[in-house]
Amino acid sequence: MPVTIEHLEQARRRLANIVKPTALIRNATLERMIGAEVWLKLENLQKTGSFKIRGAYNRVAALQPEEAARGVIAASAGNHGQALAWAATRAGVRATIVMPKTAAIAKIDATRSYGQEVMLAGVDYQEAYRAACELRDRTGALFVDAYDDPFVIAGQGTIGLEIAEQCEPDAILVPVGGGGLIAGIALALAARSPRTELIGVEAAGSPQLSVSLGRGEPAAIEAPVDTIADGLATGRMGNLPFEILKHHTTRCVTVDDFEIGEAVLLMLERMKLLTEGAGAAALAGALKLKDQLAGKRIVIVITGGNIDINLLDRIISHGLAKLGRMVRFAVDIHDRPGELAKLLTLVGGTGANVRTVEHNRARRDEPIGSTRVTLELETRGPEHVETALRELRNHGYHPLLEGTGW
Repeated sequence: MPVTIEHLEQARRRLANIVKPTALIRNATLERMIGAEVWLKLENLQKTGSFKIRGAYNRVAALQPEEAARGVIAASAGNHGQALAWAATRAGVRATIVMPKTAAIAKIDATRSYGQEVMLAGVDYQEAYRAACELRDRTGALFVDAYDDPFVIAGQGTIGLEIAEQCEPDAILVPVGGGGLIAGIALALAARSPRTELIGVEAAGSPQLSVSLGRGEPAAIEAPVDTIADGLATGRMGNLPFEILKHHTTRCVTVDDFEIGEAVLLMLERMKLLTEGAGAAALAGALKLKDQLAGKRIVIVITGGNIDINLLDRIISHGLAKLGRMVRFAVDIHDRPGELAKLLTLVGGTGANVRTVEHNRARRDEPIGSTRVTLELETRGPEHVETALRELRNHGYHPLLEGTGW
């Protein structure tokens, strides 16, 4: 069925006692960085940790009795699965969620915790999707697509209705995977805030929006999908979302994993908000387009906060290194008592804090009588790193920086 503004309003009525409108907060830090009036739409604080509950619940609430009796099936990298499991359990409907074997453990555990069956299949979303379709064909259950479903799109579009009532922005930046969210918001803006520009932000490792816009048709990515923003790693654009976007002016910006990781770290440290990669993608896009957005009123949709803790640790470490607040290097010293203490005393005198020390005297390329020490230091920024390294060189050490990010 075609999706209209009336369907969005129906979805809002279904969600009225389930989903509360999320906060739209203004952020002074981002305003200084971007040079615009910046508002954050915090769907990471939504029930089940992401915006997906809107579309999933709307789909379940609209089931016919015979559909509910057959149960539902979905493929998900995490957030759609969690939302559908929660909605199905509340409605007393049986659900099976097919997730990639590589899905974040936290998302797998959370999905299971909502009381429905989770099946692991494939190494990415597309393989999980194919497995879910095969299961649908065998069981007769209703497949609930994460983004290529009119009820799901209408549910996601309630975000756009809320934003239009909360403020009248010049532009809204929305993360894009399969396109359900941006399509729903596009419908809301067309009816409630037609002057607002819609900007889709995609991950460089799964750029189906830009490819689709370039071809003029919904496209699938031929190259392997690879991004820390697993919620955007669909590998294809939905047919229905693209059909909607064809009638609404939309532009696209692509951000890589480094830019996404920096946005995750920025929100965590400066705003005290935890987001996942997909959730922070729109912020990464706003930072990339800051020259074009300067002086405007913008809304950045923060879509989810269900991040794997191990991934978060890697993002933090890499981000701190890139900002010059952590550095890792190796240095060769004499293998005799007091030399390591001498090195650490010198480092401490620079004001750097030692995070880890690795002492390896068994390297084949080390001469007998020497040992290699690898240090990881907490520092205050690039200038502090240079000061510490210069002090080491002035005392006869030859630090060797490790890794591209260091």
